[in-house]
Amino acid sequence: MKHASDPPFVVVGHINKPHGTKGDFFVWPLTDHPDSVFVPGVELRISDLEGRDPDERFPPVQVHEVRPYRKGYLLRLVGIEDRDRAEFLRDRYLLRPFEETEPLEEGEIFYHQLLGLTVVTPEGTEVGRVREVYGLEPHDMLDVRGPERDHLIPFSEKIVVEWSVEEGRLVVDLPPGLLDL
Repeated sequence: MKHASDPPFVVVGHINKPHGTKGDFFVWPLTDHPDSVFVPGVELRISDLEGRDPDERFPPVQVHEVRPYRKGYLLRLVGIEDRDRAEFLRDRYLLRPFEETEPLEEGEIFYHQLLGLTVVTPEGTEVGRVREVYGLEPHDMLDVRGPERDHLIPFSEKIVVEWSVEEGRLVVDLPPGLLDL
């Protein structure tokens, strides 16, 4: 179900760096459904520098070639045919129209919905706000900006016990000492 807070586009990948000389680049997937996103013919948008909205200077781009590489993909887009053009896209995000994304399963949340949520303990103590999500193993990590310092908090069922996008809140039950790291 689409909510009023859902953006017209969602982040599906991060363009890490160029690979080779023919316009390929390495992409970290930021979707649970990369097999339906990173396939030839799929149309994506290049994000603005903040990574939230499409950069209007770039028209929609189409996936031309894709192949698995390490923990991501080597991607070539139609019209990006050399390393210089691929380099220009370094550190941008790839966006997909929200209405083309797969529906969430029970207990799932979109990446974009985590950004900006206020992180609190079960007692109500504010830890900070989510400013980024890093896809790591065995769990994604939440980069939380606190009032005095930043924290990395694992996004796992044992730690993240509740969230409400409507209330803008994420409740974490932290092991002792985690905020001291």
